Amino acid sequence: MLAKLIDDYLLKQQEERSKKERSGMWSPSSFGRCYRYQFWNRKNEPQTNPPDIRSLRIFSCGHLFHDFVQGFLPEKQTEVEVNYEDIHGFADVVTADCVYDIKSIHSKGFFYLEKEDIKVGKRNNWLQVATYAIALNKPKICLCFVSKDDLLINEYVDHTEKWIEEVKKELLPLREAWQGNSLPPALPRSYGSKKFGDRECDKYCAYKNKCYEMEKYVKGK
Repeated sequence: MLAKLIDDYLLKQQEERSKKERSGMWSPSSFGRCYRYQFWNRKNEPQTNPPDIRSLRIFSCGHLFHDFVQGFLPEKQTEVEVNYEDIHGFADVVTADCVYDIKSIHSKGFFYLEKEDIKVGKRNNWLQVATYAIALNKPKICLCFVSKDDLLINEYVDHTEKWIEEVKKELLPLREAWQGNSLPPALPRSYGSKKFGDRECDKYCAYKNKCYEMEKYVKGK
């Protein structure tokens, strides 16, 4: 009974979100992902593959930890809205000199964080938080990872100026595609994807069916 109540609530929330009109601007939370995905996302294209119920439960858990951490800070420092040129989003935490992005992961995720180059493996997260810091004129950025198992927190700090050119590189093809109303190619760039039809496409794309049909892609061929 309780599981059904939760699932019904999450599905209702998703339906309400699907009816909400987007800002019509670039979303930094999508930076580093496929340019075609970002283009359709900005256009508010109807999703052919919305998150399934398990994904909705995972997102909800993430929001709970996210809100818990933000609860220790003054409200004016959290969920700071950013409107900058053609970019719109919300920074998780903004202090006098730093912008933080909070990510919840399972404890095993901390093991992988220590094994990988954080600047490469979490590049999309750095692009997001750096974009906010540039807009808000903050000199430092921080990725804050919170363990869902025991609330262990690891913080990785960098300087905003190191990411200015990377943000420009991310925006250049997006803006060119938008100005020319030209659909970008299908090019997975995140979540360890290396080719079309890989992890980013198959597991995380809300436009998978639409894109696959356009590309006449059949998995395994």
